[in-house]
Amino acid sequence: MAPFLLSLSISRLAWWASGLILALGFLKLAHLLLRRQKLARAMDRFPGPPTHWLFGHALEIQQTGSLDKVVSWAHQFPHAHPLWFGQFIGFLNIYDPDYAKAVYSRGDPKASDVYDFFLQWIGKGLLVLEGPKWHQHRKLLTPGFHYDVLKPYVAVFADSTRSMLDTWEKKAREDKSFDIFGDVGRMALDTLMKCTFGKGDSGLGQRDHSYYLAINELTLLMQQRLESFQYHNDFIYWLTPHGRRFLRACQVAHDHTDHVIRERKAALKNEKEWEKIQKKRHLDFLDILLGARDEGGIKLSDADLRAEVDTFMFEGHDTTTSGIAWFLYCMALYPEHQHRCREEVQEILGDQDTFQWDDLSKMTYLTMCIKESFRLYPPVPQVYRQLSKPVTFSDGRSLPAGSLVSLHIYALHRNGAVWPDPEVFNPLRFSPENSVGRHPFAFMPFSAGPRNCIGQQFAMNEMKVVTALCLLRFEFSVDPLRPPIKIPQLILRSKNGIHLHLKSLSPGSMK
Repeated sequence: MAPFLLSLSISRLAWWASGLILALGFLKLAHLLLRRQKLARAMDRFPGPPTHWLFGHALEIQQTGSLDKVVSWAHQFPHAHPLWFGQFIGFLNIYDPDYAKAVYSRGDPKASDVYDFFLQWIGKGLLVLEGPKWHQHRKLLTPGFHYDVLKPYVAVFADSTRSMLDTWEKKAREDKSFDIFGDVGRMALDTLMKCTFGKGDSGLGQRDHSYYLAINELTLLMQQRLESFQYHNDFIYWLTPHGRRFLRACQVAHDHTDHVIRERKAALKNEKEWEKIQKKRHLDFLDILLGARDEGGIKLSDADLRAEVDTFMFEGHDTTTSGIAWFLYCMALYPEHQHRCREEVQEILGDQDTFQWDDLSKMTYLTMCIKESFRLYPPVPQVYRQLSKPVTFSDGRSLPAGSLVSLHIYALHRNGAVWPDPEVFNPLRFSPENSVGRHPFAFMPFSAGPRNCIGQQFAMNEMKVVTALCLLRFEFSVDPLRPPIKIPQLILRSKNGIHLHLKSLSPGSMK
């Protein structure tokens, strides 16, 4: 009798549990449907491409390539159009400077529908924070990008670059093209290890190499999750092989960051060690974070430290890698501009054996070429916001609070209404005389407004040093048999790598 009663109780419990799960499922579905209706109603005034009944625009984007597809849609639908990932996440996709100004001149928070996917990895750092805590962190981190802090990094950039170029000397002797993206990524990570954690000049250790592989894995999985609406639910995603891979890679990244923070905090307990750090040739990013205090003397918690370090490593590593790799591709594609940049750099360097801080401001033509490569190949091709209050655009159309907005930087930078002959590589667009009168929101490689990239000066300085040294050592040319295939994976990458031919310009390289 007892076993029968026990079996009956378990059966009833199972029924109750099933009923509860079903009810919660219906509530969730009802919430999603109401939310979708609200988003769709908000975008009623904006015509756009037809959507699939289940996948929205995601399927077409995956099949045809999202970047050029959105550019073609931008020709059809001026200013903006709705963009749906599945049936429940819909953005107004904008690529017009006036539209961009209306949203990005404000301090609206990042869209949680996208950036919540980052939380497991980078935590609540400056990228995803909002409100008073965002202001507090922005203020605490700003001293880390003062030019007095950035000056000594020029030597760090140069050291890491020379190591990469020595590797390229060996590859160039094989007289065949090779993919530069991975080598640039390792160099950028090596640089960040030194600038963030104060790593020595001995290169990346095994722990650092594992960290590099984990970061690569995380960026790939993040973009895949964003484009696959069935992965938007956390519970479902963590049960999938991709979700488990993501969690494992997060653990590797967190272990690395926690390990370095623990070591540094332990060292700082020794007063002499702190004095030694203050006398270092340069303070690294972690030094500045550990010493940061607000007006009330409050410092960052351990969780905040990890979040800001992981955010800086994410934003400063892959974006710089993308920017440098696509710039070198542009130089290979347009040898006349490559030659002119090289002549400028040689003239600036003169009899010096390395660049100084003051040299960077003299690289005027190189800077114009960097900006033009950013225009055609922006490292971050798309960013997202959620409106905290209504917005009315210049043409009278509006969106209510709570609406989701996607700024498609790639399409904005190829908007023919803003940029004449947008597909043509023309650095003189960025000459002082040609820049006068240009809309301040027409060119946004580092976003714009109050939430622009805090590290943009760091990134530009690194771009100048790295690319100048590359042009001094090598002549770059394209491999016509392996043109890059652009794909967005949080950053702008190439599906098949960026394969270039390199010819060494070093004395004695032909021996």
